[in-house]
Amino acid sequence: MMDASIKEGKYAADISSIREAHARISSFIHKTPVITSESLNAMCNRSLYFKCECFQKGGAFKFRGACNAIYSLDDAQAAKGVVTHSSGNHAAALSLAAKSRGIPAYVVIPKNAPKCKVDNVIRYDGQVIWSEATMKSREDTASKVSRETGAVLIHPYNDKRIISGQGTISVELLEQAPQIDTIIVPISGGGLISGVALAAKSMNPRIRVLAAEPRGANDAAQSKAAGRIITLPETNTIADGLRASLGEFTWPVVRDLVDDVIVVDDTDIVEAMRLCYEILKVAVEPSGAIGLAAVRSESFMSNPAWKDCNHIGIILSGGNVDLGVLWDSYRK
Repeated sequence: MMDASIKEGKYAADISSIREAHARISSFIHKTPVITSESLNAMCNRSLYFKCECFQKGGAFKFRGACNAIYSLDDAQAAKGVVTHSSGNHAAALSLAAKSRGIPAYVVIPKNAPKCKVDNVIRYDGQVIWSEATMKSREDTASKVSRETGAVLIHPYNDKRIISGQGTISVELLEQAPQIDTIIVPISGGGLISGVALAAKSMNPRIRVLAAEPRGANDAAQSKAAGRIITLPETNTIADGLRASLGEFTWPVVRDLVDDVIVVDDTDIVEAMRLCYEILKVAVEPSGAIGLAAVRSESFMSNPAWKDCNHIGIILSGGNVDLGVLWDSYRK
């Protein structure tokens, strides 16, 4: 079933490009499991279905988009490699996807990136180029590398190939749990939620798609309220993967197809991480746990608009936790 409002060509990606991406990458990615918990269902008074992208290759959903981008290149483009700028999961994912095709990946990483995510890039043979922590430094450095090497720039989220690859999550999720009436998705630059929303609402026009966002990086909530992209001068959240701003390709999808943005505090994210560890027995990074934090939040639980959200898909988007910090805390 196709929502008449989601016309092909209206957005950077569509259900056709997403299904093409799924066919292109299905032999390279993991079809991640959907798990449930009666304990968490009782706690939230709803049926929850956790799509475990923390079990994806590279430890996060980002491998889907990266793989689609890498395998969309023709041989001449691929030979010169790819370049990106990323604070973590996209960097590792692109490195791994490039390695699988046998091409170089140049990865611009800000100096404040979590060590575990930098280690992943190195593990997957990505060539690390350091930048300052500002977006301008990241972008300028990546552009310089692209000019010098001829490598194709693969943006972390503002790219049709990336959005289409991330949308394959919905294709799988709605086959695995077709009863789902709502999907809660972490939001940052918007590549994940754009792909998820485009696919899900094309497959089931009645489905709700809600974004989960940390209060210290709530630009998406502000953008939805203002009707235009709002960028924040600075962000402050434990969820290091959710600090980016919406892009020109992702914003129209978020504006039109995301039903609401649920904003949560860092303390709620940490508690959701604890529940994932203790009850689901799944290692989830802060950005990945925010969907559970959102469904447990007072703003969601008490909102009459969502009283009929009974079967909720929650995307556990990544599991790359800097465990060094955790181990150090035990030693103190």
